[in-house]
Amino acid sequence: MNESKHRQFAGWLASSASLLIAASLVGGCASLDDVDNRESVSEGLSYQAQYRSPRRQKGRWTQTATNQNLRKCTASTASAHSPAIAPQMPRDGLLLSSGDLLAISVGNDPTFSGSYEVSQDGTVRLPHLPAIAAKGSSVEAIERRIASALVSNAIYSAAPPVSVRLQDFAPARVHVSGAVFDPGSVDVGGVSANDRDTLRQNAGGGTAEGRRLSRALQSAGGIRPDADLTNVRIVRGGRSISVDARGAMKGLPFNDMLLLAGDRIEVDSRGCFQDDLVAPSPVTTPGVKVFMSNLTQPAAANALSAVGKDARELRYGTRFLDAIVGMNCLGGTKWVNADRTAALISRNPLTGESIVIERKVERLLRDRDRDDFNPFMMPGDALACYDSKQTNLIEIAKGFTAVTGAAKATLSMWGN
Repeated sequence: MNESKHRQFAGWLASSASLLIAASLVGGCASLDDVDNRESVSEGLSYQAQYRSPRRQKGRWTQTATNQNLRKCTASTASAHSPAIAPQMPRDGLLLSSGDLLAISVGNDPTFSGSYEVSQDGTVRLPHLPAIAAKGSSVEAIERRIASALVSNAIYSAAPPVSVRLQDFAPARVHVSGAVFDPGSVDVGGVSANDRDTLRQNAGGGTAEGRRLSRALQSAGGIRPDADLTNVRIVRGGRSISVDARGAMKGLPFNDMLLLAGDRIEVDSRGCFQDDLVAPSPVTTPGVKVFMSNLTQPAAANALSAVGKDARELRYGTRFLDAIVGMNCLGGTKWVNADRTAALISRNPLTGESIVIERKVERLLRDRDRDDFNPFMMPGDALACYDSKQTNLIEIAKGFTAVTGAAKATLSMWGN
């Protein structure tokens, strides 16, 4: 190759490098401000008001995010004149459900004495007797029914002594709908074979702490921040029982009902985001799984950035700023990292509409009222951390050095 062609090729390489730099400056420093979200954040129609950046008038915030959220609330079913929380003592009755194991003793008669399970249809079946209704009943009621059936079926002339003892609670499948994160059918209560305590099974009495209302709500993902806790309904056998569960958020007693198989739990929505419901409690999720990415260069895993392979578990009530600190998006060399941004990808559970929110990490860190535009992390959210402009320029410089180095090596080789 002659000298003229060498110069032409060198010029082509230089032009290509310039185009690479220009493309990098345009694409590498791009912002997410223009992401076309389906959720109308600017109009205040988003799930969390904290998604909106605060605005000042005469040096003061015009509205707080909490007030913006609460203005969208529909009326609660609680009376406007009732106390903020009306403490309730649980009405505990030992009611039986399908699958519960009973030890029944009829005098010294081995024909009827033994272990029995409450059938799927809610009855107990003893030899030579019609089915005895058991689901939703106490053991005392079943004792009376068995004694009465033995007399009415002419097996005994007078009611014999009958003892019914609960040996083991079975899990109950209940159905949860409304303002919970994962509505559907859930199994509550029951103990695995490895966890059974035979001493307790052989003792009289029994408890079913795992078969309560609070456990069902947690098993359904926990209540959402828009839930109306003043009127959680349990529908059983065509009847509806209303529970005021606000005490669960304050550590106060409430009617944490014992559930039976087939119960339906309905949680209404108030249509607004209530900050005080975003905290671990007996009726909320203890933690949320959030998907995170914090990589300068895309890779198959996040191990180099000390982030879990797919997602991390965060305490419920964690805010955007805390989450990006946990994914190593904040700190380091100030000149290089201070201009970093983080993006939150979420979805409105009321409408199903998606949303992408971008924040400058330094502004989020230093603003004295940062909670007002510092969203709570919700289950299934995703976070992405983007490098600063300085880091982008450094990466561009590396690319330019690589291109010019290749050009010099090629010219040197052809020159030889």
